Amino acid sequence: MLYWLLYQVLHKYIPAFRVFQYITTRVALASLTAMAIGLALGPWMIGKLRAWSFGQHIREEGPQSHRKKAGTPTMGGLLIVASIVLPTLLWADLHNQYIWLALLGLVGFGIIGFIDDYAKVTKKRNLGLTSRQKFWAQVLVAMLIGFCLLLLHSHQTYSTTINVPFFKQFKPDLLLDSLTKNFWTYPLAFAPFYLFIVFVMVGSSNSVNLTDGLDGLAIGLMIIASAAMTMLTYLTSNAALAQYLDLARLPNSQELTIFCASMLGASLAFLWWNSHPAQVFMGDVGSLALGGGLGIVAVLIKQEILLIFIGGIYVIEALSVILQVGSYKLRNGKRIFKMAPIHHHFEALGWPESKVIVRFWIAGLIMALFALTTLKLR
Repeated sequence: MLYWLLYQVLHKYIPAFRVFQYITTRVALASLTAMAIGLALGPWMIGKLRAWSFGQHIREEGPQSHRKKAGTPTMGGLLIVASIVLPTLLWADLHNQYIWLALLGLVGFGIIGFIDDYAKVTKKRNLGLTSRQKFWAQVLVAMLIGFCLLLLHSHQTYSTTINVPFFKQFKPDLLLDSLTKNFWTYPLAFAPFYLFIVFVMVGSSNSVNLTDGLDGLAIGLMIIASAAMTMLTYLTSNAALAQYLDLARLPNSQELTIFCASMLGASLAFLWWNSHPAQVFMGDVGSLALGGGLGIVAVLIKQEILLIFIGGIYVIEALSVILQVGSYKLRNGKRIFKMAPIHHHFEALGWPESKVIVRFWIAGLIMALFALTTLKLR
């Protein structure tokens, strides 16, 4: 909106406003706007959540040290989502289709988390979602986005190929064109693409959700991941840099840099309130939304596999839960970890919560830097 007003309209009369056409200017402004919204509205939001008695419920099987966190305001993810959506609408070119898809992913997964959170804090389970319903709702949002991407593919503004780290020429296509020639096999041509999109987006969303168990852990890792994604979207949209690094050249991804910068600014602001000891928790509305936003950006810029390294700690946290549940069911109640997700395992070993958080941040930063180095190692 401000981009349209300041550049599209007013730069004809005020030449200095031409600066708003540059993506670097708008990236900085989007990030600062998101931070300002998060910091300014934080006390008001925390006060409202406390007044509405939207407090966190602590599981009985969780670490004993977490019992004191019971009642801490939750659903702070509403602040995160608002701090991302508003700057994106203000500073991005809203004619860009990628922007609307990114917002659809963020808000769509956020609504699912909101319904689940609201049911928990009001104890009205009949209004909430079961684990199965939540999963299929996530699948539905991911498939809707997948359908939109196929429409863009038909207009040659999106590619269904995958970039594979370390392999320059190996770029498999998820759309099986050979099957589109027969009426009976036509639906099967899209099956690999839909399955992949669902796996990336739902997996990303739930991984962030599982990591959100310690003060500032998930949001601190999101700062690292969104900063890496901001850099990747910029590189992908720049013709010279994309050619040099042999990345998929996607001019439309330029505006996604605004979205990623807003995620970065919103995450920084929320960490101010969520750092140990946390004054507010993000809840499912925040974790599912952030994970969904991260996943859709990776899908749009064709860096789905690289997301495994950028969000490496998220992936490890999710795998620890899968392994723990699998071991418990297949080995007659035997567990691999003292507690899952894995951050609770280290707490059970005697690590202070703050030490677990900072060390996981360091590991996440190392993985993200490794992901960026792979761009040239091909």
